[in-house]
Amino acid sequence: MTKFSRRNFTKLLGAAGVTTLAAPWVSKSAHAASARIVVIGGGFGGATAAKYARRFDSSVSVTMIEPSTQFFTCPFSNTVIGGMNSMDFIAQDYNALKAMGVEVIHDFATQIDSAKKTVRLAKGNSVSYDRLIVSPGIDFKWGAVEGFSESLAQKMPHAWKAGPQTMLLRKQLEAMPDGGTFLISPPPNPFRCPPGPGERISLVANYFKTHKSKSKIIVLDPKKKFSKQGLFLEGWKKLYPGMVDYYNIDNDGVVRSVDAANMRLITDFGEHKGDVVNLIPAQKAGKIAQTSGLADKTGWCPVDQRTFESRLIKDVHVIGDSSMASPMPKSGFAASTQAKVCAAAVVQLLKGQAPGTPKFVNTCYSLVAPDYGISVAMVYGYENDKIIKIKGSGGLSPSGAEASFRAQEARYAEGWYESIAKDIWG
Repeated sequence: MTKFSRRNFTKLLGAAGVTTLAAPWVSKSAHAASARIVVIGGGFGGATAAKYARRFDSSVSVTMIEPSTQFFTCPFSNTVIGGMNSMDFIAQDYNALKAMGVEVIHDFATQIDSAKKTVRLAKGNSVSYDRLIVSPGIDFKWGAVEGFSESLAQKMPHAWKAGPQTMLLRKQLEAMPDGGTFLISPPPNPFRCPPGPGERISLVANYFKTHKSKSKIIVLDPKKKFSKQGLFLEGWKKLYPGMVDYYNIDNDGVVRSVDAANMRLITDFGEHKGDVVNLIPAQKAGKIAQTSGLADKTGWCPVDQRTFESRLIKDVHVIGDSSMASPMPKSGFAASTQAKVCAAAVVQLLKGQAPGTPKFVNTCYSLVAPDYGISVAMVYGYENDKIIKIKGSGGLSPSGAEASFRAQEARYAEGWYESIAKDIWG
């Protein structure tokens, strides 16, 4: 990929720059004064969509349905697992959204009635919409590995939805004896945050290096390769030599079953025991997408990639991890960018106008250590009814970089998180 200036790209990724790339500004219009936009989900996609729908046209009524009063971000949750930050660091609230006029309903959306254009809530009420934006994140395919169930995630946490599972895995690592084994199995493609397992392995290794230097990490990866693999392997060799044993699909890294009683993961030709086991299941679109018919047989939601309107249900848009937006990855930044495009398109459609041609951007920073960062970024266009990568626009951290460069990228990672959190929830 093309090398580029980290400093310049970081500036590009600021809130104003991303909005300019993502969607045109939409002026107020009396034609949409009575229109109601409902958003399901208060994460990177949903909260962004709610905020920017109001910003693009303040005369539109916007209601966001989110059961939690506090949202914990998956980005930077690995720093909590690795002991660098507390849960407060990744906690966000919805006060700013409420202050700008978004109605926030803290309840579960249980069913979408597309004929009546209503969303049924767990407490029994219904909310009507003219256009609905759904950003439900992911759910898990619990039956994909024999013997692994949702209840067993309390013993072998996945920690792939930030919150209680994040703290559970952190506490297990703290309680693990020095000389113990952390056994992690990343999920198969496609899944939320492709570089996330590599970062988690890195920050757990950093914790072990500092506090439990006799411990080791075993990785059972069902894939042939993983995101930023070369950069992660370089970092592990430099910072954590001999600590990480990595197995992939070519050398018996596919977990077939679980022996929970003995904390073992079973492969085709062997088995591995861990003092702490982090089994991350295969994934699919969030539950409301499944129960409402937004997902197809793949488990994900097909959409018109210009507007993110569902190809299965009219006037319903799906953004973020649940949507089929390849070649964009399933990431928090991608979800936020898609949300801005979708919000602008929805406002335009409500006014009877044709949506513009979108552009998108995604960047992903990963920490290999607190002072060692790596990143990948890409700008996307739209041609022939689909999202495309814009050639020459992306960049990957160079291999063999000096320590000062990696430290600078780590600082950029922190700045990225602060900027995007402020843009969405601030």
